Amino acid sequence: MIPQIGIMIKRLILAAMCLPCFAMPVAAQSFDRVVQAEVLPGWQEKDGSRMAAIRITLNPGWKTYWRSPGDAGIPPRFDWAGSSNVQSVAVTWPTPEVFSQNGMQSIGYTEELILPVRIAPRKDGKQMRFKAVLDIGVCRDICVPQRLKVSAKLPYDMGKRDPRIAAAIASRPLTEAEAGVKKASCEISSSSEGLTVTARLNLPNTGGTEVAVIETDNPLVWVSEPETHRDGSVLVAKSQLMHVNGESFMVNRSALRFTVLGNRHAVDIKGCSAG
Repeated sequence: MIPQIGIMIKRLILAAMCLPCFAMPVAAQSFDRVVQAEVLPGWQEKDGSRMAAIRITLNPGWKTYWRSPGDAGIPPRFDWAGSSNVQSVAVTWPTPEVFSQNGMQSIGYTEELILPVRIAPRKDGKQMRFKAVLDIGVCRDICVPQRLKVSAKLPYDMGKRDPRIAAAIASRPLTEAEAGVKKASCEISSSSEGLTVTARLNLPNTGGTEVAVIETDNPLVWVSEPETHRDGSVLVAKSQLMHVNGESFMVNRSALRFTVLGNRHAVDIKGCSAG
């Protein structure tokens, strides 16, 4: 079996096993109370939006996953549909950790995750009620899906800056300008399984063993763990892309997202030029 296909099959089997569980409330599962969630109300910004956060706490030894969880992880899903007087919700992901699990890589957080959310109201000056349904995976010796529900009435006073939220925002990956990225180019070619993307990211070293993550804007496109190496000032990352239904697909270079995780800091790069 081709290694990339084998890894994808493992991940799809894991996802298929977990999907039925997402319909179950936390209290109905045998692994309930290993994870809890609450809303931190935060403060009001000058534009009228609310800088709040979802605080996820896990029992010792447990972890949960980043937006791109790696081959051994379960991707998180959020639903804000039950909220009232909420126009939009923008999530800021703090820099995650990289884990090795059964020979596969996963990316996420241990024990606590403060997930900042900027919530914009539909009507200024009126109270917002924020409701969220979180479908996440949590792991220790085994991985189990969990459904968490949080709800809070958000005050429309200015409020005090919550240092926990501020610290989580500050720990996000650096932007291209902040990290000194000079250029991001990528070559896309066909392969027997789908497409191959080879990215060349010209940026200063982020420290230690650098891990690159490549994301597309299509949730049905599976992206393999990149093969990554340094070529002087350029980080080269190569991934295989496959459609989970075996269908043909195209890749929009401007919608590709590259995250480089190093020991000193992480970098978020959006889009790449032909090269």
